[in-house]
Amino acid sequence: MPVVEKQDRIILQHPNGASAEILYYGATVISWKVPSPTNAEPSERLFVSSKAALDGSKPVRGGIPVVFPCFGAPTHPDHAKLPQHGFARSEIWKFGGIVMDNEAGVSVRLTLEPTASIKEKYERPFELAYVVTVAEHQLSTNLHVKNTGLSTTGHLEFQALFHNYIRAPADEVVITPLHGVTYYDKTEPTEELKAQAKTETRPAVDVQNFTDFVYENAPGKYVVTSPTGKLEIKTKNFPNVVVWNPQAEAGSKIGDMETGGWEKYVCVEPGYVRGFVSLDVGQTWTGQQVLTVLE
Repeated sequence: MPVVEKQDRIILQHPNGASAEILYYGATVISWKVPSPTNAEPSERLFVSSKAALDGSKPVRGGIPVVFPCFGAPTHPDHAKLPQHGFARSEIWKFGGIVMDNEAGVSVRLTLEPTASIKEKYERPFELAYVVTVAEHQLSTNLHVKNTGLSTTGHLEFQALFHNYIRAPADEVVITPLHGVTYYDKTEPTEELKAQAKTETRPAVDVQNFTDFVYENAPGKYVVTSPTGKLEIKTKNFPNVVVWNPQAEAGSKIGDMETGGWEKYVCVEPGYVRGFVSLDVGQTWTGQQVLTVLE
């Protein structure tokens, strides 16, 4: 069966052997196994910490969490009561049905609307639809955000991001092409330095040191290369990309990170996080990424 519904998750299975698992909790993709053009044996492409909670008690450390409606600590007045990275990654989503089921791909939709717990901390009306598709060598995730308010409720302003944990040896992985792109370094010790724009001078970006960079006006297409493989990330409507790896300096302080876990991944996170998307009543915005295994 190409789509298997379980109590806590959905499993997508492509005829060529590729698969993905999506938790209802947070709509978090926790597994993506896929063959490469040169190796027919599917291998796991995402990192999930062995200490990650998969029972809905806290956001999953790994996979692809969905960040909405704020990235990091909230700065917008509408988000004042929200935790870091918003609420989408810590709410139970509903199964919205099978979108596609053929040799081209297997696709499902998950949805999230304001619940009682969301309304306690976030008053804006909205509707989220999250479409996940597994193809032969690809995984695509599409987040559709609709302003379902009335004329009296006004614009819906939000940020959104896909927090991809790409499985790769952190000391050997590089991300291209970011040379010449403006970025902000969130590892700096003061807010003044964090807000200071810098220009990427490296032809290939590595994460051999503690890295938390937010790139502005990024190219929207990235290649993640390591000795274990090569992965392309193509995006739509995400002008920013975050490159993050805590290394031991910060990773050892993360409670749900397995020992040495920071050595096993790089986070390359396309998003809209510098400023806010503004949607008028009835409008829909879509952010998309397509991950393709090249090697």
